[in-house]
Amino acid sequence: MLNYIVWNVNPVLLDWGIQVRWYGLMFAIGFMIGYEIVSRMFKHEGAPERWLGILLMWTVAGTIIGARFGHVYFYEWSYYSQHPLDILKVWEGGLASHGGAIGVIIGVLMFSLFTTKRNPLWTFDRLVVPIALVGGLIRIGNLMNSEIFGHATDLPWGFMFVRSRQWIEMYAGQPVHPTQIYEALCYFALFALLMWMYWRKNAEKRPGLIFGVFLIGIFLPRLLIEFVKNNQVAFEADMMLNMGQQLSIPFIIAGVLLISYALSKPPVNLSFPNRFADELDDNKRKQ
Repeated sequence: MLNYIVWNVNPVLLDWGIQVRWYGLMFAIGFMIGYEIVSRMFKHEGAPERWLGILLMWTVAGTIIGARFGHVYFYEWSYYSQHPLDILKVWEGGLASHGGAIGVIIGVLMFSLFTTKRNPLWTFDRLVVPIALVGGLIRIGNLMNSEIFGHATDLPWGFMFVRSRQWIEMYAGQPVHPTQIYEALCYFALFALLMWMYWRKNAEKRPGLIFGVFLIGIFLPRLLIEFVKNNQVAFEADMMLNMGQQLSIPFIIAGVLLISYALSKPPVNLSFPNRFADELDDNKRKQ
């Protein structure tokens, strides 16, 4: 049996003048599948079709802007406060998942305020299902980039990231925890659970339940896996809980509170016409 796995995957999938990287591909695939999942949910519940495009706009903008500013503020404010124009250089790397979560939350609040006129929990309970899948795919993208790995390990599934300068400088010759895979597996399992809750157990009838399970399912594994993951920035070295762990705790608490709230309320009766509301209106006009 091998004592380690040598990881030497090229992060660039195609280079035909314009590079196509695995990370970007995973990100795009996640959003395309996510759009289809939410589309089916909207059809199932008769929500207006036009809401889909608006929600996609808010979600993409919230994810990218939030993830970028989350990294800038939580991890490298001392640098970016002196070089503000570098904040725009997203292609150089630097995205924080907690910032992305905050950005999506703000986007959904805006979507609910200006478009649905409904309780934001209605949107959160549907949107977070594909977001769990997107999170797993993004971690696969991190694996392809040979980034965000863990401490040295003697476990048989340890990885040697021979393309990573960080690995060469810190662990040359030593296998490390493939924490990208740990997180991806947790997020894929969460995605399956949330799909089961929505399509088999009608959990969407208890507003906030799916969202609460999502928050715990995303951020509790993140908090635990951080114990074997390398710190992202130097100032975390002397911290008992690093920045990622500290930022995870409020989300976990919010998840517990949401589940408690959802289970304390009676189920909400929903109508499932099995068509987009816009399509129903069109049919009525034709008749």
